[in-house]
Amino acid sequence: MAIAPRRLILNLLLGAEGGTLSARNAIAACALLGIRDSSTRVALARLTAGGFLLATARGSYTLGPAAQVLATDVSAWRDPAPPVRDWSGDWIAVHAGALGRSDRVALRARERAFALLGLAEFERGLYLRPDNLVGGVGTLRERLVRLVPGAGLSVFVARGLDPGRDAAARALWDGTALNERYRTQARTLNNWDASRLSVETAAREVFVIGNQAIHERVFDPLLPAPLVDTDARDAFFAAVRRFDAAGHAIWKTFLSGVHDCTPLSRSRLALTLETSS
Repeated sequence: MAIAPRRLILNLLLGAEGGTLSARNAIAACALLGIRDSSTRVALARLTAGGFLLATARGSYTLGPAAQVLATDVSAWRDPAPPVRDWSGDWIAVHAGALGRSDRVALRARERAFALLGLAEFERGLYLRPDNLVGGVGTLRERLVRLVPGAGLSVFVARGLDPGRDAAARALWDGTALNERYRTQARTLNNWDASRLSVETAAREVFVIGNQAIHERVFDPLLPAPLVDTDARDAFFAAVRRFDAAGHAIWKTFLSGVHDCTPLSRSRLALTLETSS
């Protein structure tokens, strides 16, 4: 699968020491993944024009305001303990029925935010998730306001669903598929071995493999038991953090060979930001 240069640049910048990234490093990293220099330069220009990057000096960039909110929200995936609590059976509901669907940009941003928060559509315009997140409905409401400001969404707790609707709500997620994905991804990450690979090959592979794994981690719905196997999920999350740490050393070594490089403080290259899609 082709990797968009805009996504890779944002990923690099999230891991850059001091929060800045040189154009030279961006070009070298994109070239490693088969992206032409001209495409990288166009992506840098478009990200800057769109407010995702800010030019801080000649050939140097930092995150712009359009990327800051989502970057802050998704960065919590690195916390060892996911922000969940015991589930009482209540649901957090979000009603978006009054919002139009003709504005594709606004719709895409809203759907991305709902996916990030583990919300699934129960009925047209009504989204649910188990009320098992730390902070409850208040924290989820605040996150939605940050991610989709001005949407005017109604966010509330729903309880006392009749047995049929409760069963339908629980069936919004395929727990069996999620459990299998946790176990498969954990095996892939734990079994990956860079010892016989060149630095360039290892850097390329660690990005491609990690990109998928961290995307799954960031957009995991954080469901409670019995909807998913929480032990399998926690083992997958731990594997992602270990893989991220291993990737740090590989990419630091790769970029240290690039003249005027800015080494990575952590391997955040695999973080999948959808802001520029």
